[in-house]
Amino acid sequence: MKARLETRLEIDLNALKHNFEVIQNQLKPQTKIMGVVKAFAYGSDSVVISKTLQDFGVSYLAVAYIEEGVRLRKANISCPILIFYPQLEEISELIQFNLTPSVYSFHFLKSLHQFLKFKNIKNFPIHLKINTGMNRLGFDKNQFDEVKTCLSDRHTLKLTGIFSHLVASGMPEEKDFTWQQIQDFKTAVKTFETYAHQDLLTHLCNSSGILNYAEAEMDMVRAGIALYGYGNHPKEHKMLQPVSSLKTPIAQLRWIQKGESVGYDRKYIAPEKRHIATLPLGYADGISRLYGNGNAVVKIHEKLAPIVGNVCMDTMMVDVTNMSCREGDEVLIFGKNHSAIDFDFKHLSIPYELITRVSQRVSRVVIPLNK
Repeated sequence: MKARLETRLEIDLNALKHNFEVIQNQLKPQTKIMGVVKAFAYGSDSVVISKTLQDFGVSYLAVAYIEEGVRLRKANISCPILIFYPQLEEISELIQFNLTPSVYSFHFLKSLHQFLKFKNIKNFPIHLKINTGMNRLGFDKNQFDEVKTCLSDRHTLKLTGIFSHLVASGMPEEKDFTWQQIQDFKTAVKTFETYAHQDLLTHLCNSSGILNYAEAEMDMVRAGIALYGYGNHPKEHKMLQPVSSLKTPIAQLRWIQKGESVGYDRKYIAPEKRHIATLPLGYADGISRLYGNGNAVVKIHEKLAPIVGNVCMDTMMVDVTNMSCREGDEVLIFGKNHSAIDFDFKHLSIPYELITRVSQRVSRVVIPLNK
């Protein structure tokens, strides 16, 4: 499907470089960086972002699913790729495309081992996922002995890495919980390094962990949302630059009189004469209906315009009564100088959700690195 050109998502590689350098400057020189590029690189373009990060020197890339890793390999990306949530139906592609699985459950571990034995594949590298409090995926402490038993065939499975995930590293009030996670992970590392008789590649810190817990760097950090310009706390946001800017033109302008309504279900009734702009962007493009009826603001000529009425599938309307604008003028939904946080000023969601929801029918336009 050919994307629409008038509504576009600009991907600024200069902002990506800035954010990468902010992260890099937080780390010890020897600490490796894993660039997380799942979900189309947080709604942008996973191939473009991955190639750029590879050029920047990341040690690893990470995606959620095997098919995402395959897409990167087919784009000639050679960097090691970790798959967070590999599916059994696609195990053969792990081998074919040289992808490293996160092993997080006995069901997957035993099935992977069985498949590798059947194919007579030796020394297949895996990273072990440890649950230290997220309670989403990973092995619990009381399962470690059974995990070691399952890993006893050292000729088939090669344990090369171990990791966990911080729950609330961007929340100062949860510092005690985070420190307990760090200690529990270090205990797990010691357990499995002793078992493996070798050092393992360890990684624990996510974006907020990188910015707030230098003591938990381990061998590698996983940079996700921070690469794309957002953190989990206001002090983190100030250090970073949004990579993606969602823009669209004004499709039509009209004046409505007091008592007239805008959009489906007449959710907005004009309290007085108002100037309304219709934008060719709706919930099919990623702007949730949550943001209708004054719950979000866009930027036009450096002024803010609230969304009025319900967001439609392909369009939405904003109030431009107090500004000078014309049909065809550019509207910034969110991005540079008007972040996803500024757009969602009532905090109905989080930047992660907003930026990853931009649909594939929106054109992606890459702003290259400055020479």
